[in-house]
Amino acid sequence: MEFIGLILIGCLVGLTTVLFGFGGGFVTVPIITLVDADLGHDTARVAAATSALVMLVNAIVATVSTKRETLAHLKGRWWLLGLLALGGGLGAFTGGFAPDALLQWGFVLYIAVTAVDLLLRPGFFRPAACVRDEAGEGGREISAIWGVPIGGLASFLGVGGSVMTVPMMRRSGATMTVATTLANPLTLVIMSPAVLVTILDPAAIDAPGIVGALDLVSAAALLIGGLPIIVLLRRRVPKISEILHAWGYFVLLISAGVVVAVA
Repeated sequence: MEFIGLILIGCLVGLTTVLFGFGGGFVTVPIITLVDADLGHDTARVAAATSALVMLVNAIVATVSTKRETLAHLKGRWWLLGLLALGGGLGAFTGGFAPDALLQWGFVLYIAVTAVDLLLRPGFFRPAACVRDEAGEGGREISAIWGVPIGGLASFLGVGGSVMTVPMMRRSGATMTVATTLANPLTLVIMSPAVLVTILDPAAIDAPGIVGALDLVSAAALLIGGLPIIVLLRRRVPKISEILHAWGYFVLLISAGVVVAVA
């Protein structure tokens, strides 16, 4: 029954991947935290590592399914992509030495700070029209200087890059559709080295279905549910109003933080 339940949750992961660019991090970390709660001090590490794997596979499928004209907004952004990958590898490596409490409460604090920032600073819920008119629906480019911090924090906590890139792109004038869509290839760049570091980590957790720090059984169930949803919705992207799309992102953000906090 647990496996079936995870498949159903995987459908939600697929939905959030397409609509919010999360790649599964905000859903996967809380769910794996609950599923593997009996691992004690290893729970947060397994949740972050498994989240990275699920996000990577989802991001690959979502990116391949994305329209080329949308991906064109990243053309020539090699410095940003390279630094995101570097940060992703560093964050995953550092996370292997971090205490469980730091990973768990770091996740919660990160989301709380982000939520407050979205509410207090202008530009996320209603980006300035003049900025969009100037830069187009993709907004202005994210500076490459943010590559390592975004990649490092995203892979360290297992949340993916969308929690930073979507608000940044929104404030630069991007539409919610473009911002959340581009979050998938950015997550792909971040999580590729992160998953590689996790797989190469010699430290193993002795529990059924877990290889290294990866809960492969739970990851498989989530992907079985999520991948068909991603392929289906990428071909027929739902039309959602900008303000409703932004508030949906915010609500899901808060929900993930609450689940991890009480787990």
